[in-house]
Amino acid sequence: MRDRLYQQLSWQIGDVSITRLVEVVLIAPVGSLFPGRTADELEPCARWLQPNFLSADGNIFLSIHAFLIRAGGLKMIVDTCAGNGKDLPLFPEWNNMNTPFLENMTKLGFAPESIDRVMCTHLHFDHVGWNTRPVDGKWVPTFANARYLFNKTEWEFWKDHDDPYGANTIEHALKPVINAGLVDLVDTHHRICDEISLIPTPGHTPGHVSVLIQSKGAEAVITGDMFHHPCQMAHPEWIDMGDISSDVAEQTRLAFMQRFGNRPSLVLGTHFATPTAGHIVSDGKGWRFDT
Repeated sequence: MRDRLYQQLSWQIGDVSITRLVEVVLIAPVGSLFPGRTADELEPCARWLQPNFLSADGNIFLSIHAFLIRAGGLKMIVDTCAGNGKDLPLFPEWNNMNTPFLENMTKLGFAPESIDRVMCTHLHFDHVGWNTRPVDGKWVPTFANARYLFNKTEWEFWKDHDDPYGANTIEHALKPVINAGLVDLVDTHHRICDEISLIPTPGHTPGHVSVLIQSKGAEAVITGDMFHHPCQMAHPEWIDMGDISSDVAEQTRLAFMQRFGNRPSLVLGTHFATPTAGHIVSDGKGWRFDT
């Protein structure tokens, strides 16, 4: 089971290659992510959620991973997971981790010094952790030759708000790269290169974006936390414990499924366990994730 959950996965979208790099996989009760909800409510979806996203005993699988992208001569990482050595007392599974994340990146041909762009879909701690690494007691930029792309609205919100997870994210993962002059504040429709652009998907956070890849007639979208789990395709109304605005997040999920559902667009979930990628298809009056 573990080997399958952590296996390397890659996809080719026209001329663009995407590779998943897993940091950690979690198995959790449904209610830990969706307060007040139970596994019994997912029984109608079990036919397509199991065995990849829902265990036989009703727990959900969550993968924390980054996407490594090659587009032309550009190397990019989308979302940088939780990182090593971070003090995360509310999340024992991630507290003071020591994983070979950077070593594994390098083996895949993405040495930290070779990265050109770091794209953070939003600024929660488990999407920015590897922005920095500890050196001589200080947090320093991990990707010193890259431009870090943060959405303007996202930064404007978080710079004036306390971290709800007690992770000191601003001090540990954001200010060090801002102070180093490596950050570009971009809008929600920013085009990174010819094949890659952003689309606004707010609700989970105010400036949340997803990443759209289009090349040679093929299309893929990296969701970020617009969807934490595929069950939200059947239940877009379920309140996610991490959403800043549940109503906006629900409308964003519905609009996204209307736009990309029943199309050949490949959807890559930032926390979707193996196989991570699939298509949104109609399922009665709602939607499901087809892998």
